[in-house]
Amino acid sequence: MPRTRLRAALAVLLTLTALNAPTAQAPAAHADDTDPVTVTVNARAGLATVPETGLGANHAIWDTNLGTDQTADLLKDAGTKLLRYPGGSYSDIYHWADHTAPGGYVAPNTDFDTFMRGVRRTGAQAMVTANYGTGTAEEAAAWVRHANVVKGYGITYWEIGNENYGNGHYGAAWEADDHADKSPAEYARHVVAYADAMKAVDPAIKIGAVLTTPANWPDAIVAEGDSGSWNEVVLSIAGPKIDFVILHWYPGALDRAGHVPDMIQLTREQLAEHAGPGAERIGIAMTEFNTGSSSNGTNTQPGALAAADAYATLLANGVFTVDWWNVHNGIGAVTEVEGHTDYGDFGLLSSATCTSDGTVCEPALNTPFAPYYAVQMVSRFARPGDRFVRAATGQAKVSAHAARRPDGDLAVLLVNTSSDTSYPVEIDYVGFSPASGAPTVLTHTNGATSITTSATGSATARTLPPLSLTTLVVRSGATETGRPGAPGQPSVTAVTDRTATITWPAAAPGTRPIAKYEVLRQNGAVTEQLGETTGTTFTVRNLRPGTRYTVNVIARDGGGAQSWPSSPLTFTTGTPAASSCSVRLTVQSDWASGYVGALDITNNGAPLNGWTLSFAWPRPWQSLGSGWNAVWTQEGSTVKVVNEAGNGSLATGASATVGFVGNYTGPNVLPSVFTLNGAVCSST
Repeated sequence: MPRTRLRAALAVLLTLTALNAPTAQAPAAHADDTDPVTVTVNARAGLATVPETGLGANHAIWDTNLGTDQTADLLKDAGTKLLRYPGGSYSDIYHWADHTAPGGYVAPNTDFDTFMRGVRRTGAQAMVTANYGTGTAEEAAAWVRHANVVKGYGITYWEIGNENYGNGHYGAAWEADDHADKSPAEYARHVVAYADAMKAVDPAIKIGAVLTTPANWPDAIVAEGDSGSWNEVVLSIAGPKIDFVILHWYPGALDRAGHVPDMIQLTREQLAEHAGPGAERIGIAMTEFNTGSSSNGTNTQPGALAAADAYATLLANGVFTVDWWNVHNGIGAVTEVEGHTDYGDFGLLSSATCTSDGTVCEPALNTPFAPYYAVQMVSRFARPGDRFVRAATGQAKVSAHAARRPDGDLAVLLVNTSSDTSYPVEIDYVGFSPASGAPTVLTHTNGATSITTSATGSATARTLPPLSLTTLVVRSGATETGRPGAPGQPSVTAVTDRTATITWPAAAPGTRPIAKYEVLRQNGAVTEQLGETTGTTFTVRNLRPGTRYTVNVIARDGGGAQSWPSSPLTFTTGTPAASSCSVRLTVQSDWASGYVGALDITNNGAPLNGWTLSFAWPRPWQSLGSGWNAVWTQEGSTVKVVNEAGNGSLATGASATVGFVGNYTGPNVLPSVFTLNGAVCSST
């Protein structure tokens, strides 16, 4: 069966991801730990707007139920807004015109037009993956013509290939690729050709190119003969021709949502560095996502909690679609998880399949698994057009997300991952005044077969059952009419180690003229005012070197009424332009879970007789493996590098080179701030 081949491909990904899995775990919850958990919701700290295409899922041509009305209706009820076709690695063997996939199984009633009928019944958009592995640009262009010119489907999003880095170029081969040259440069050249041919048919379509996901194999690996990693090469060649990039994420654990902000920020930095002018226009799509953790609950409640947390985090960080793998998949390794049978099924809906020996069978066809209710909960929590705002908690077992609705109401999603503790939470709102009366409460608990809805309790206090998803929809107690409009998207120039100049389009006034603008930094769910001005440009001072900042701008009128926050702006400060020392970090090799780094240390000041270089790992999942040409130690996150007897003297202008192995189990944000004998060095 084709699912066996598919699982083999996934197994490669999951095995490689598992090798990178962090060993540190959050503290275990205790049944007697009932102190209230503080939840902070900050409506002044704006994040991304919920896109129309945010909640997606994958269909596959080996799934007999792909085109059925029951499947389409269930997806519609879940709030699914994008459906991807023809299904993962099958995309690179599928020929749409004759509906064949040589080497794979094609189920009846799964052709493209049948898929589109289901898409329309669901009320979703389609994303199509053109065949790169065994297809041609001409074949893809003919597909665009059939879809958008002949049939009038109006499909916007077209990917070029699936996981094409899995073609054997880096060692592992699960993706079909008939090209003699399997390098990222060859893939990128074909992306350009596909884009030209397909947009000649319909200039309105958007073209997506495959990238590797930060800290997931083979990210950052440079193969023999390549000028850089897969992402660097693909973006440098195809960047001007593409409209979005494609990531896939199977984290292999249930507590990885904290990796998402760095994952997406590092992708944006790669786009800015390698994709050429105007790279900010390029969107990011997570076209395959699954918790990938069958031992911990692929289709039971722990997997659902992780799914909701990840969906919300990815969308809040500006990903325009997150597509669950997949609608139907089939039974896998059967386990017992939190009192319920976990079938090891990566699908949202049951396929009603059985183990090979027939001893265990899934529930009836299309029975929703727990992650289905996670998608449904997220669709009711954050609707297209809502704006995510910052939320945080004081308990590792409880996570929080929040979204502001256009009418001023606020929705708060609370996730309790504890197996045995009902956590009381106290919610503190900043920049938002809840109305009196009970909020609307949506709840999904362990083993439940639906989301319950009620109007109970208050907007500021709630008790979360173990292993539960809870959404509060809270009405605003303040009038929204007459307020200033939100300022436009801020931009940044003249970033140094200590300053940055932020500029934004003026906000539209409300009933009173705008009196001033406030520049606010997001520090978790707390905002810190960096300054205010009556104009639309402000230079922020007293910043910390090598620090990532996310800011919003709000407008206030003469009566004190405040606008909603602008869209967020993220930038990173540098190091001093001139210093008594300079350090250059060079990554000499990287294997997607560790790297060899070289530090070139130059003394620009008075001669030194003995030196100590210090830096801190930016993230808790980074550590020192080993070091040479100096004495290396790590305490907490801080690394100290002390000269050896033979290289302790550094004359003015002299340099020393030391090396190390850095390990990481999440997105690898490189250290950028180094001090030499206490002085902050310039980076070169």
